Amino acid sequence: MTDAANACPLSVADVLPRHRDLFYAGAWQRAQGGYAPTMNPATGEDLGVCAVANASDVDAAANAAHGAFAEWRRMRPVDRGAVMRTIAARLRAHADELALIDAANGGNPVSEMTADVHAAAAQLDYFAGLAAEARGETIPMGGGALDMTLREPFGVCARIVAYNHPLMFTAAKMAAPLAAGNTVIMKPPEQAPLSAYRMMEFTGDAAPPGVINVLTGGAACGEALVGHPLIPRLALIGSVGTGRAILRGAAERLKHVTLELGGKNACIIYPDADVDKAIAGAVAGMNFTWCGQSCGSTSRVFVHSSLHERVVAGIVEATRRFRPGLPTDRSTTMGAIISRAQLDKIERYVRLGREQGATLVCGGERPPDPALKNGYFMPPTVFTGVTQPMRIAQEEIFGPVLCVLSWTDEALMLADVNAVEYGLSCSIWTRDLATAHRTASAVDAGYVWINNTGRHFLGAPFGGYKQSGQGREESFDELLSYTQVKNVHVAL
Repeated sequence: MTDAANACPLSVADVLPRHRDLFYAGAWQRAQGGYAPTMNPATGEDLGVCAVANASDVDAAANAAHGAFAEWRRMRPVDRGAVMRTIAARLRAHADELALIDAANGGNPVSEMTADVHAAAAQLDYFAGLAAEARGETIPMGGGALDMTLREPFGVCARIVAYNHPLMFTAAKMAAPLAAGNTVIMKPPEQAPLSAYRMMEFTGDAAPPGVINVLTGGAACGEALVGHPLIPRLALIGSVGTGRAILRGAAERLKHVTLELGGKNACIIYPDADVDKAIAGAVAGMNFTWCGQSCGSTSRVFVHSSLHERVVAGIVEATRRFRPGLPTDRSTTMGAIISRAQLDKIERYVRLGREQGATLVCGGERPPDPALKNGYFMPPTVFTGVTQPMRIAQEEIFGPVLCVLSWTDEALMLADVNAVEYGLSCSIWTRDLATAHRTASAVDAGYVWINNTGRHFLGAPFGGYKQSGQGREESFDELLSYTQVKNVHVAL
């Protein structure tokens, strides 16, 4: 039950956005596609209607963004950076209310959502500082000629983001394209759009009209963004299936695309690891606070057989601090699943794990707390006796399901680590420097932690191998990816 002492000082009703329309051309616009309800996944409470953009809405927003592009690209980089820093400062000033909106609409604990707002502001500040660094170079040509390259923006960029970090993704992912001189159309998650509306209520006047546009909606909105001729640059945070669909649509006009997709990530524990730290890392890497709804979750723990019993016992004990609760309660350590459909999917995988011979050692059933009866909850769920061919070890569940696999032969273990179609992240636990570097080189993953897990480091390129995506973000590489290179040759 919720303790009144831990309740958020603000109420959800106090902070919900007044505007539920689309935002483009510097103003709120009625949605031609109509309106649909949104809800609190922890309580089932109706949070009101939200705009649903259709192809006509996308066309209007794309034209507004295209019209604003000429002015924005000509603006001095330092002035573009100043606009972005203004937005970052306003986000920080409204962090508590944005966090509460995301907790109510997205299901993640309000205490963690506050950190999300500050992370978004940090990315805006980071790319604001890089705005003048998207520079070209000169190329020696001998006497009588000067050759140089220019880095120029694409124009209108559309970014479609996921529901596990609604505000953070919507705010942070506009940073790199804006810094490079592009205008943006942001599509917040259909399941949790409310924080994006609130953000635009207090930041909508920070940039010139048409520079920052927000369209909410479902598949029809996304498909229209992908197909629109005035949008040459696309990016997605989402599932592999959605990524493939976007690539197919983008191919028609040869659009430039960045994809951050799913993961079935490994946590590898060697026999010489600091066991207590490895256990803590395996649990932290699973992102139970988000109910495992994270593409970077290390949902497969490969533990050496000599440590198996100790590690499993430690993991089970450590998961006890993650108890599903109402996300708007500041004492809650684990939130709600985003939807009934996602909870049903997680439960199907729990049944599959049992049917295929894995041993369920904790979790796997909805919590009995009557305060949670109207929401979508699943406690930390741990399987042992897992082998790589099992579906729970092969497929991304996007839920709080951790699989423990025992190993003795390093070569066979590494083959199992790389046996999935994903390649986003990997966590390696060992005290031996040679082992650490050898394993980091052997795993098919774009982001590797050694004796660490889960954390992102601003400036370090994040992205995946194989079906986990293409392109790199949160770094200078991301800034450059929002520019195209023009060569200029001058005969003197």
